[in-house]
Formats: sequence, structure tokens, C-alpha cells
Amino acid sequence: MTLNDLFKTIESRKHADPDTSWTAKLLAKGPAKCAEKFGEEAIEAIIEAARGDKAALTSEAADVIYHLLVMLAASDVSLDAVMAELERRRGTSGIAEKQARS
Repeated sequence: MTLNDLFKTIESRKHADPDTSWTAKLLAKGPAKCAEKFGEEAIEAIIEAARGDKAALTSEAADVIYHLLVMLAASDVSLDAVMAELERRRGTSGIAEKQARS
């Protein structure tokens, strides 16, 4: 499964029954709740990275990616837009990119 496939599945759940789909249930709660859930999952991944538990980090990283995509879908931001932004940044050093934001 690619990120595009996963994002398409998440998008397809926007109008699904929240009683039958975890994704639909999250999306029905709106962008703020989806962002909160993404933050919780990110913290869990940080904890596992700090502990050095690769198996747990792998699992939490999958949760982070999934919840990031749910948050994007809830906010009507496409994965294509995010990928285009990454492409725009390609070849630019992180330091230069950060300075350009200021």
C-alpha cells in the first residue's frame, strides 16, 4: 500500500457511517480533534524513539502517518499538495529553507 492509496481510502471515509468506520468517526469530529489525535500519536512515537524500542517505534510511526493523513483529509489538504511542497523544497538546504520562512 502506498501513501496515495491510504489517503484515497481515508478520503473515501469522509461520508461513511461513523458507527462502522474508525476513520469516519475521526473525520466526523472535525479537524481540531483529528489534529489532537495526531499530536497524541506523535508523542507516543517520540517516547518510543527515545526508549530505543524499534518495534514499538515502527508501530507508532505507522499510527503517526495514518493520523497525519486523517488530519490532512479533515482539513481539506491533499496529499498531492504536501508532496508538491516537498518537491518545491528539494535541493534546498534545511537551513536555507528555514531562513526563507522568516
